[in-house]
Amino acid sequence: MFSFAFVITVNSIAIANEETNIAYSARVVGDNERARIVVDFNREPQFKIRYLAKPNRIIVDLDDTKIALGDDQLTSRGILSDIRYGIMAKDKSRIIFSLKQPAVLEDQQLQVLEGETYRLVMDISIADQNEFNAVLQEQAWEIVDAQPINKKAVVKGNRIRLTETKESDQFVLVLDAGHGGIDGGAEGRNGAIEKDITLDFVKELQQALKDINDVELLLTRDSDQFMSLSARVQIARDAEADLLISIHADSIRQRTLRGASIYTLSREASDEFASNLADSENLTDVLAGLHIENAPDDVTGILVDLARRETQGFSDVMADRIVDDFKGQIKLLNNPHRRAGFRVLLAPDVPSVLIELGFLSNLTDEKLLTDPQWRKKTTKLLAKSISDYREAVLRERE
Repeated sequence: MFSFAFVITVNSIAIANEETNIAYSARVVGDNERARIVVDFNREPQFKIRYLAKPNRIIVDLDDTKIALGDDQLTSRGILSDIRYGIMAKDKSRIIFSLKQPAVLEDQQLQVLEGETYRLVMDISIADQNEFNAVLQEQAWEIVDAQPINKKAVVKGNRIRLTETKESDQFVLVLDAGHGGIDGGAEGRNGAIEKDITLDFVKELQQALKDINDVELLLTRDSDQFMSLSARVQIARDAEADLLISIHADSIRQRTLRGASIYTLSREASDEFASNLADSENLTDVLAGLHIENAPDDVTGILVDLARRETQGFSDVMADRIVDDFKGQIKLLNNPHRRAGFRVLLAPDVPSVLIELGFLSNLTDEKLLTDPQWRKKTTKLLAKSISDYREAVLRERE
């Protein structure tokens, strides 16, 4: 088995006096047959360990815990192909260990350290798939799904709007900052993280929209919290939104490619690039440890089909309007309005667009995406697109 020592560079007594439980130190050692993970806490942690398949993962859910670790403290090695951690829901954090091959928890110990701090030691060893499946079947798995932070997003009931008109001139806009919490999204070559870029952009856009009258603005998240794709869509539907805008900043292998693009929903992608991008974004729930389930529509048949057709028309109008306003001001991809099967755009009764602001895999784009002046300029242009679209929608209601 493994043997190693820790050098803790924080004041353990000060940590112990913190009111919030904090995971403040961690180490991983391992080879191709086993791994040991050690995590130190200022208070006794309340945790559950579970398994997920396809791909095989071991998950540690921590109640009332903040994870404050350095980038080099939980690094994958040996049988661990990837380690990610972060906020999963209110008062809950999660650590996910992705496995190169089936493995099970061989032993776990919770030790009391000097200064009344605690150390969780987990030993993982390889197993055959049958053994992994047996452990998987035995567990009682509880799906953790984030609830909306924004209290304004109250449930009003779902309806298929079709050509029905609203009684008021209120325009409901939902802004969706992509990724969050345990799901950091793409990472730039200089360390920029997609979840931070999207949230900063949405908050700046919120400011840019302040002067537009009769707009009820909702955010799917206003802090670093995980939101499942289905929860994002449901917020828009529950609010009977007139428009959902989802903000992203992805990363691709072709590092020379840069520029913004706007996506609307289609079962058949407009090109292979759009298809691959949608496939990547649609894995958000899987990577964060959630099962993907195709949520059934609350109405069926021709009503949904009609609603989707009308909604698609409005979505396309909004996407084209953004492209027109960005041209000559913001770098765009060739053919910037593209179509693909993004799950966050699936609401049949809410016009929805997804904006890729640029690519974190490109150094020029990464620099712009973290530049406050570029962000302010871009949000002003987008606010104009939204205002013009709102006026067109209100005219349709008259």
